[in-house]
Amino acid sequence: MRSDTLATSSVFEANRARGAVRFDVHARDGVTRRGTLYESGSLRVRFPSPEDDGLSGVFVNTAGGVAGGDSFDIDIAAGQGARLTLTTAAAEKVYRAPGGAAQLNIALKVAAGAHLGWLPQETILFDRARVHRRFDIELDEAASLLLCEIVVFGRTAMGERMEQGEFVDRWRLRRGGRLVFAETVRLDGNIGAKLGRSAIAKGGAAIGTALIVPGDEALIERIREASDSFSGEVGISAWNGFAMARFCAQDAARLRADMMAVLARTGAALPRLRLN
Repeated sequence: MRSDTLATSSVFEANRARGAVRFDVHARDGVTRRGTLYESGSLRVRFPSPEDDGLSGVFVNTAGGVAGGDSFDIDIAAGQGARLTLTTAAAEKVYRAPGGAAQLNIALKVAAGAHLGWLPQETILFDRARVHRRFDIELDEAASLLLCEIVVFGRTAMGERMEQGEFVDRWRLRRGGRLVFAETVRLDGNIGAKLGRSAIAKGGAAIGTALIVPGDEALIERIREASDSFSGEVGISAWNGFAMARFCAQDAARLRADMMAVLARTGAALPRLRLN
């Protein structure tokens, strides 16, 4: 390898974005308040709209997106009886990665009687993006969770599509210390061709997952009542005390509409981004 190429690679690695957020929330006299907060690098969290029944947080990535070799870590703990809803200020964009994959690590802990809503805007993968994401979730038996994620493989409205790249998504959910859900999704190589297969996405460019704890057949039936309004494919099931809805659509707008229809049936409190 030429010396100038080595120098360029060294500079590239030295300029990778790093970010971390760690904080906890606690309920006092029925009001949820933030505890200790730690921020580093380009990742920030803000709490723009205090509410009587809970607390909302908004993540901001001042790096302007995610690129190859970047690393971001989030660690959140909701104490007993607390109510916390989290979102992002904008869709997260993952750009082309000439080197190693970006690393996104999210750890969520929810104590007895607490509720955590994880409702970020979508993650958009550009062509040749590479990203590894990991969710580690620990719930008390008496805790509740609503976790929604949307991944978009290229901005179809802009005539863009992700053709090559790597997407690895690892989820682990423990409830009462027992592993109740484990899944790893891996798409790599010619992702565009794989998404075109009928058994994968049938040409869809957006996928999503809603994980609802607790969840049962009664909840599933309420969600299925909205099935006539879905514009994409939606699959819904419940087991091990939680419910899950899977989404696949031709574009992000249709998938968002389907997910909102599902959330309306759960009675979920959606994040409010207004500033006081």
